[in-house]
This record gives sequence, structure tokens and C-alpha cells, in this order.
Amino acid sequence: MLIPVLHFCGDCANAIALYEKAFNSKADIDYKNDNEIRWAEMLICGQKVFLNDRHDLGNKNRTLDGTTHLMVTFNTVDELLACYEVFKDKSKIIDPFAEAPYSKLCGNFIDDFGVLWMFFVVR
Repeated sequence: MLIPVLHFCGDCANAIALYEKAFNSKADIDYKNDNEIRWAEMLICGQKVFLNDRHDLGNKNRTLDGTTHLMVTFNTVDELLACYEVFKDKSKIIDPFAEAPYSKLCGNFIDDFGVLWMFFVVR
């Protein structure tokens, strides 16, 4: 089993709040130390993802350097756009959303926490 782990440099609680809203999911926070989340997990589109506040591993500069790229597939354009609506105010578009030979709509963006996402509608 392969499980993505996302490190948020102190922003984990805010990231969890955004992801819970965007993906209609609920995080299970297993361990907190002071005000930082040391261990949480949630299902994002059926995939288990671990989340934490590690300062030494996160994408502090919100750049593409060393970024993990997560791809989410949607069944419809409307589903994709509804989910992206939650992200769009604070995200940075890398590849604008457009139709492609392999997708009805796809695009890449970095969210407010430095995570690179590809949203993709299956043809």
C-alpha cells in the first residue's frame, strides 16, 4: 500500500479545514502536541492521506521545488469545478484548466499550503 504524506509547516489545521470542505471528507486527528498536529489522516477521493505539521519537510516557499504532485480524477466537469471553487481564491495556477485529448478538463495548481494538484476529468 502506498500512502501520501503531506507536511504543512504549522498550517496543517488550516489545510485540513480546506480539504474537508473541498473533498467532503473528515480528518481523523490522532496526535497533537501543543498546537501542532503531529499525525492526522483522511480519505481524499477514496485514497488515505496522512497529514502533519512537520516544519523540516514541508514546502515552506509554496513553490514547485520538491513538491509532491497529487492527481484527482473526477467523473464530470461540474464535479471538478465545484471542488476547485473551494481552492481557487488562494491557489496559483500552473497549467490553466482546459480540454485535452485525454481529458474533458484538466489543470494543475498549487494550493495555499504548497501542495501541487492536478484535477482531471476522465474521458
